[in-house]
Amino acid sequence: MSTRRQTDLEAAWVLHHRPFRDSSEIVDLFTQVHGRVAVVARGSRRPGRSRQLLDPFRPLLVSWRGGGELQSLVAAEPRGAAVRATGQRLLSMFYLNELLLRLLQKHDPHPQTFSDYEWALSELGAGKPEAPVLRVFEKRLLDAMGYGLNLEADEQGCVLEPGVSYRYLPERGPVRAGGGDREGLLIQGSSLLALAAEKLDGDAILRDARQVLHRTLDLYLGDRPLKSREVLRAMRAGAAADPFLAE
Repeated sequence: MSTRRQTDLEAAWVLHHRPFRDSSEIVDLFTQVHGRVAVVARGSRRPGRSRQLLDPFRPLLVSWRGGGELQSLVAAEPRGAAVRATGQRLLSMFYLNELLLRLLQKHDPHPQTFSDYEWALSELGAGKPEAPVLRVFEKRLLDAMGYGLNLEADEQGCVLEPGVSYRYLPERGPVRAGGGDREGLLIQGSSLLALAAEKLDGDAILRDARQVLHRTLDLYLGDRPLKSREVLRAMRAGAAADPFLAE
C-alpha cells in the first residue's frame, strides 16, 4: 500500500523559494493546518511558465503529496488578492517570513501564528505603522513557541509598577533596578505593561519593546544574523531613518 499521502486545498502562504535542479524550485510554505511544509514545484522555472502565483505575500490554496521531508506540489490557486508593499514596508514583510523560517520547525502546526501572520500582513499592506505591528507579531510568536515573556510581574511575583525602572533579563524576566546592578536591559515598567497589553503608543515604549523582544529572539535565532535586519540597517544608514521604528 502506498504511503504517499495527499493534502488538498489547504490555506497557505509562500515564505521562500529557491531553484531546484534544471527547471524546478523548492518552495517553503506556511500552511494553516500543517505549519511549515517544503514542496517541490516541478517545472515551475521552465520558459513560458508563469510562476507569479508562487511569489510571497499572495494567499493560496495548495495541494501536495508525499511522505518525507520534501513533498511534491500538486496544485496551487489564489484565495484572495496579494498583499502589496514597497521599500522598507516590503522588507518588513520579508522579515516576518524570515522569522518563521528560522524559528518554526517543519510540520509543526501553528494555527494561531498563521492567523497572526495574516493579521500582520494585512496591517502592513494597509499602511499601518510598521513598528507596533512587528512588535506585536514578535511577542505573539514567542508566546506560540512556548517562550512567552514575563511582562506583568517581576521575578519575586510583585506586579510591575509603571513608574519603576527594571532590569529585563530574558531568562528571568524583569528585576527591579537598584544599586550597582547593570545586568540586563534597563526598561520602564510602563513599557513592559504596554507590551503585555499590546498597546504600543509612543517612541519610548516602542524603543523599549524592541530591545526586549530582539534580545529574547536572539537567544533562539543563534549566531547567524537575519538578512532582513541587515538590509534594514543599511537602508536606515542611507536614509538616516529613526533607529527603532521598523526593525
